[in-house]
Amino acid sequence: MRLSTKHLLGIKHLNKEDIQLILSTASNFKDVLQRPVKKVPSLRDVTIVNLFYENSTRTRMSFELAERRLSADTLNFTLSSSSAAKGETLLDTVNNILSMKVDMVVMRHSASGAPHFLAKHIPAAIVNAGDGINEHPTQALLDAFSMQERFGKLEGLKVAIIGDIMHSRVALSDIYLLKKMGAEIVVAGPPTLIPKYITEALNVRVEYSVKKALQWCDVANVLRIQLERQNQPLFSSLREYSLAYGINRKLLESLGKEIMIMHPGPINRGVELDSDVADGPFSIILNQVENGVAVRMAVLYLLANREN
Repeated sequence: MRLSTKHLLGIKHLNKEDIQLILSTASNFKDVLQRPVKKVPSLRDVTIVNLFYENSTRTRMSFELAERRLSADTLNFTLSSSSAAKGETLLDTVNNILSMKVDMVVMRHSASGAPHFLAKHIPAAIVNAGDGINEHPTQALLDAFSMQERFGKLEGLKVAIIGDIMHSRVALSDIYLLKKMGAEIVVAGPPTLIPKYITEALNVRVEYSVKKALQWCDVANVLRIQLERQNQPLFSSLREYSLAYGINRKLLESLGKEIMIMHPGPINRGVELDSDVADGPFSIILNQVENGVAVRMAVLYLLANREN
């Protein structure tokens, strides 16, 4: 089986079979990562450039490690040390990189739609590592892989996505993916951080009480408050947010049931999650980090081996 698309621009562009193929391939690569020798020659002679116009730690390191585990040749592009900082356009930058015979571009950009723009203008395969407030497809895939690993299924799973829905590309990608795979979704958080269109456009239920969302769900995917994307105050203070919408051990113990806690990182400890929850027995946050390498290996492998 092969992916139906040349690029991974967003979950919106994948079908259910694509998602299942990526998750099953990731499971095979996770087995590889448990071996004493964790490297395979699957992408030997494939050249990948990591084009990060936006700061990133976890996503960039995860992609770099995935590429090395697959034996790919890699180039790392940093905005501050590149000609882009001197005014070079995105297309000029990428065309210069492609003249070095690059096969694939992993791209993060602050502008929504930037990877889609590139995909229309260059022949290399494009992997979207996060574009503006649009999508973050590999995060959604690793989230789904982590849920499936724990519960054995996605269909019928009750997932609450909690926090800054308005500015989260993770939320949008998760909603697209989980709905395609048959999960039920509730989004929860302050009214000012939940888009008005979400119920009608994406057919998900909105809950303004975090406790009610937690009582309903099997999985809580808790999102970071993205202050850097907010051009005006959308709640009174971080302390007030924590008191009304933060998740602590006392709240979890009051539910009378166990739920799985996830977070795409980085965590604002003491705001959306207390440390005793983030590091507690119900948290799979470090599992998500581990699974991210296997999922990104799967994506790169499948795109590199797709028949065009």
